Amino acid sequence: MAPKVLISDELSEAAVQIFKDRGIDVDFQPNLGKDKEKLLEIIGNYDGLAIRSATKATEKIIAAATNLKVIGRAGIGVDNVDIPAASKKGIIVMNTPFGNSITTAEHAISLMMAVARQIPEANASTHAGKWEKSRFMGVELTAKTLGVIGAGNIGSIVIDRALGLRMKVIAYDPFLSEDRATEIGVEKVELDDLLARADFITMHVPLTDQTRNILSRENIAKLKQGVRIINCARGGLVDEDALADALKSGHVAGAAFDVFAVEPATDSPLFNLPNVVVTPHLGAATTEAQENVALQVAEQMSDYLLTGAVSNALNMPSVTAEEAKIMGPWIKLSGHLGNFIGQMTDEPIMAINILFDGTASEMNLKALTASSVAGIMKATNPDVNMVSAPVIAKERGVKISTTKQDQSGAFEGYIKVTVVTESRERSIAGTVFNDGKPRFIQIKGINIDAEVGENMVYTTNNDVPGIIGVLGSILGTNSVNIANFTLGRAEAKGEAIALLYLDEPLPAKAVAELEGTGKFKQVKPLRFDI
Repeated sequence: MAPKVLISDELSEAAVQIFKDRGIDVDFQPNLGKDKEKLLEIIGNYDGLAIRSATKATEKIIAAATNLKVIGRAGIGVDNVDIPAASKKGIIVMNTPFGNSITTAEHAISLMMAVARQIPEANASTHAGKWEKSRFMGVELTAKTLGVIGAGNIGSIVIDRALGLRMKVIAYDPFLSEDRATEIGVEKVELDDLLARADFITMHVPLTDQTRNILSRENIAKLKQGVRIINCARGGLVDEDALADALKSGHVAGAAFDVFAVEPATDSPLFNLPNVVVTPHLGAATTEAQENVALQVAEQMSDYLLTGAVSNALNMPSVTAEEAKIMGPWIKLSGHLGNFIGQMTDEPIMAINILFDGTASEMNLKALTASSVAGIMKATNPDVNMVSAPVIAKERGVKISTTKQDQSGAFEGYIKVTVVTESRERSIAGTVFNDGKPRFIQIKGINIDAEVGENMVYTTNNDVPGIIGVLGSILGTNSVNIANFTLGRAEAKGEAIALLYLDEPLPAKAVAELEGTGKFKQVKPLRFDI
């Protein structure tokens, strides 16, 4: 059955066609996002939800989305999506961070020029027939210092354009490396240095706890006299009241804002000030950008629903279509390893440690880790998946660590998962053979070679004669067929284990009979999603 996607906001017809061409059943209702009750009523029928800014994917909507697997936002901002609620529900949230980058960067440059030359005020005056040529004395951009807060995708485009205007550019970005700064031709500085030196400041960061009010009243007081401030990023990055005061006093010469702390912005302390240029969140408002983000979100959602490829997800590691093909068996193995330990562990888990060896260490470790954690969590929460598992683990205070190492044994690569509880550690390792099938290769440090099946049983015992006969006899009398049988031991006469792949689940009666023989320390039926 084809996946079903709802488009609840205005989206390009070309994007709708992409879904159709990819074999997706698409329902295009561009005004539905404004009708919360109707959306709540029908959202449970869809695998995907494609939106812009009008649709609010609230916790209530997400709770009703019983089949939803992915939400795609055509654009960068996802303020209208409850990402924590989506993550807990196992729903991937995607955006399109690059589709409107050029458009937003160009708008920032446009606003910088507009505020430098007082173009809106001069335009209004001229339309009014006043011809006030001497009133509108501007400043050049050439040789001025531009301070860029946030040198990511959009910020780096602004830097490139500003260098073309012969500006000197300095940037504050904790994640900007010295090598990258050299590559894009910018001087990396600390925030206080930028505030003191910049003639113009433009912001290109998301709104987070760290960036909220990054231009606070305190920081505005540190600004160079006569600075001009541009914000095309997010409302809330600047204390608008403090900025208005600085504009009125002349400490700040001008400002140009496309975004506001409260939107739609029908009132702001920045409104009606003669040295302020304002636009109604037009950063992404070009024909090209609207088309680009619509096409991009359609492709991304289709890729995920049809192939499992994940790109530009905000709550899950990205996995390309090529990676999905290669990593598919390894992601499945990671889940099986976690699932084994999850079913074997009946006390609170304090830590999860995952070792990636050889070829496994060269893969997308975030995705593999998420799969292992999901497998572990499934034992107590069957609805968990790769998106929600890390969130649940964090909420429970489980520490997750990963280690990479070069090939260290007979296998080209393997994964070893260890869980730590208050009383013990338990580990299992596995690999993927050339046939693409996951195998368990070690349990409790004992080497084995076990194919993974839907129904299995794990036993531990002292290494004495007759164990195989007991297992075969009791399973036979209970009409349980053994598809594969693996034995292992640490040393002769020491502890031994058996892992049996069965054609059907082991009935409780058979478990009781095996335990009743007194020959087994542990008998544990297991079930895996194959």
